[in-house]
Amino acid sequence: MDLIGDMHMHTLVSGHAYGTIREMAQAAQAKGLEMIGITEHAPGIPGTVDPFYYNNLQAVPRELYGVQVYHGSEINVLKDGTLSLAQSYIDHLDYAIVGIHVQCYENAGKEQNTSNLIACMKNEKVKIVSHPDDDHTPLDYERLVKAAKQYHVALEVNNSSLKKVDQRWNCLENYRTMLSLCQKRRVPVIIDSDAHDPSQVGELNLAKALVESVGFDPSLVLNTNPEKLKSFLF
Repeated sequence: MDLIGDMHMHTLVSGHAYGTIREMAQAAQAKGLEMIGITEHAPGIPGTVDPFYYNNLQAVPRELYGVQVYHGSEINVLKDGTLSLAQSYIDHLDYAIVGIHVQCYENAGKEQNTSNLIACMKNEKVKIVSHPDDDHTPLDYERLVKAAKQYHVALEVNNSSLKKVDQRWNCLENYRTMLSLCQKRRVPVIIDSDAHDPSQVGELNLAKALVESVGFDPSLVLNTNPEKLKSFLF
């Protein structure tokens, strides 16, 4: 299973990452990737960029080092089921990722966490749910997968999570449950690095190995084909 894109990564603009857009693109070129998504953290994460940043994304070349560059944002799910980035800024994005982050979210229990996340998935720009794998904020995977199919949203298998399974409660078990349900319901997934440094761009092997180990249908992995990925996201 060859992967051609990595659509979740952060540059120094996110406040706790360490590369520029050009460094991330150059790293992607070295890994043989065709596409990358720059997805800075939205408000709620300490030190991240002012939303004004998203108003000027057209200034960035759409191709760097032979790699296609797309712009998203990893937007936080808030406790009332709303997004942490205003729609006027979301409108400037190619696509959006939504995720729960403990830095700006207090666990509300499995059912309410799931309801809050699903409410955010209804936004038409939201195409990916980031790292739905940590029982610090547990999720109902039956409901999540059903909603992903309904709202045309891909669920992410996050390589960074798999590098720190001791910090993310029941991460492996949750991914196996999620993948089984996605296969059953024919819901697509995406494998991403969640890179915070150029050295991590295209680092997808742990997530890829997990997906392959459970016999997951590769046709449901979005970033195996550029046209399939672009058709889903844009």
